[in-house]
Amino acid sequence: MLRIHFTHDDLTRVRIARSPDPLTETVLSLSLVRARDVGGAALEGWRSRTRRRLRPELGMLFDLASPAGAAEAPEAFLHAATDSLADSLDHTWSQPRRRWATDLRVLEYLRPKAPRWVRELHGGDREWRGLVDRRLREYHAFAVAPYWSQLLAAAHLERTGRALTVADSGLDGLLGSLHPDIRWESPVLSVPCPVDADLCLRGTGIVLVPTFFWPEPMVMTDNRGPEHPVVVHYPLARDLVTYRTVWASAAAEDQAGALVALLGATRARTLRAAADPAGTAEIARRTGTSAATASHHTTVLRAAGLLTTERAGSGVRHALTPLGQALLDDRPGAGGGEQET
Repeated sequence: MLRIHFTHDDLTRVRIARSPDPLTETVLSLSLVRARDVGGAALEGWRSRTRRRLRPELGMLFDLASPAGAAEAPEAFLHAATDSLADSLDHTWSQPRRRWATDLRVLEYLRPKAPRWVRELHGGDREWRGLVDRRLREYHAFAVAPYWSQLLAAAHLERTGRALTVADSGLDGLLGSLHPDIRWESPVLSVPCPVDADLCLRGTGIVLVPTFFWPEPMVMTDNRGPEHPVVVHYPLARDLVTYRTVWASAAAEDQAGALVALLGATRARTLRAAADPAGTAEIARRTGTSAATASHHTTVLRAAGLLTTERAGSGVRHALTPLGQALLDDRPGAGGGEQET
């Protein structure tokens, strides 16, 4: 067990992340592909689908992860907190050289046999960074992105529930209900860990992050130093119902092959994301893209008569037109007797 000791100041600095980070989830999912004994039957269907789509050139990504999950993954890829994979990658590559150097020392300690190219990546080699960036985007597109909108919906529901717990039962109720394997006995939070250790926060507080693509609790300290908050990841999916809800989005993707062929994968996801009217930032969050990308695709879909965009306060609100709804539902002529095409 890792025993995390809170001071009074730490208890005032407990935060719940708004949502999982797409890059962190992508890197953790790499570990899941290899860790056959983690997650059981709930993850086996996803593993099978993901393995079938792996191309040989993506194999290098597994050198960034290990079946141990975040415990042995490079921290540089696990500390972003943005709404899109593109923004998280930008955050990762822009971190100062000293951060990468610290990560490299930890990597050499934990994984002394890691390939040479991983060390060169940490040393700032631009060619390796460019290649890893492309490969992560390619892998994310089929391993994580198809489930992202439903994953975010589950995360938002979870966050709302946690906020209500705080309102009803205070921090004791929140910290005592994170996961059956996490134990709260004020002022100590005990989390499963490969070693038996104690960690004193000294006023930095913690950030609670629901994580879908790693089904066990884990704690991440920050290699930059003790002045940065500790991150406690707890599983978002605690039962088969949550897993099925998220996996159901994959079934929708499979059934929408014609829509993807017509619009392209990202534009089809944008159309589906607008089925529940939302602003550009929310559409970006649901599709795992940047706000600029979401704005571009909503503009194209609006020009095609599939979306409407209206002012809503200081922002805008995108919604499906009858034609867009009919296309999404695969119901020709729905919503007003559109002519056959």
